[in-house]
Amino acid sequence: MLLGYGLAALIKPLFPLASGIGAVLVARFVDRIAKGIRGAPRDALIGDVTPIELRGTAFGLRQAMDTVGGFVGPLLAMLLMAISSDNFRLVFWTAVVPAVVSVLLIVYAVEEPETRRAPGRPPFPIQRSELGRLKHAYWWFVGIATILALGRFSEAFLLLAAQHVGLAVTLVPGVLIAMNIVYAVSAYPFGRLSDAVSRRMLLAAGAIFLIAADVVLATAATPWQVFTGVALWGLHMGATQGLLSTLVVDAAPADLRGTALGMYNLVTGAALLVASVLAGWLWTAFGPAATFIAGGIFAGIALSGMLSWQTENPFEDRR
Repeated sequence: MLLGYGLAALIKPLFPLASGIGAVLVARFVDRIAKGIRGAPRDALIGDVTPIELRGTAFGLRQAMDTVGGFVGPLLAMLLMAISSDNFRLVFWTAVVPAVVSVLLIVYAVEEPETRRAPGRPPFPIQRSELGRLKHAYWWFVGIATILALGRFSEAFLLLAAQHVGLAVTLVPGVLIAMNIVYAVSAYPFGRLSDAVSRRMLLAAGAIFLIAADVVLATAATPWQVFTGVALWGLHMGATQGLLSTLVVDAAPADLRGTALGMYNLVTGAALLVASVLAGWLWTAFGPAATFIAGGIFAGIALSGMLSWQTENPFEDRR
């Protein structure tokens, strides 16, 4: 995790120093690598330090704070651009500060819990014998999460939906702001709820939110209908994203949590990429309605899998 946040801190200065589109793309590429490196160990650490009865709450809080940063940061950047006469280099140098603070907090404030390990050198986790320790329940869950990811393509299509119904271009970014506000506000309450009710049924409710969002967006003819669909999309994200990480931690052995989270992120990330490509093709060939209908179908398939699973599965509460 320290490596991921360290790369983020080191890469931020490259943006203001970049002198061409190629350099910017390289900096952005490394920035995404840093995010990929830190995600799984961060969530594994949360699983290690959180009491099992508060695990859903912890992941909901993490998701809420992450989402708040995701839209407050751009808003602050816009404000700084406005008061500095579009000095984008100043914006990126300012962004270095929280990145460095994150590294310092990890080094000096975060204590990793001691874990019992077998004597000798631990085996490399990405091999057949180690992955085989991830039980059938885990892989079944990853399959369901992958199908759900196929129905949740890039949020860029929410912006396109707003443009399609005639929302003024200057107001289009408000679509993502609205979605992220709903996402951030709902993530923590849903996280707390997941510690008190069936996680399987709560995840199913999240899939229903996505299906409802797709139905509204597929039939939207006015900006207000789009914003309603966007709000439902945000509720889906709030109900599912922290919960999915919680369920991965529930299903994996303690010493393979990082591996389990990394594999889950790899598979669902690839599914999200495929979903976005497919959504783009459907939008171009058949229009917005086909794109959101396809997303709803994938979400419905995932919902069917959630509801048909028996009680002895990782969706059940581990209290």
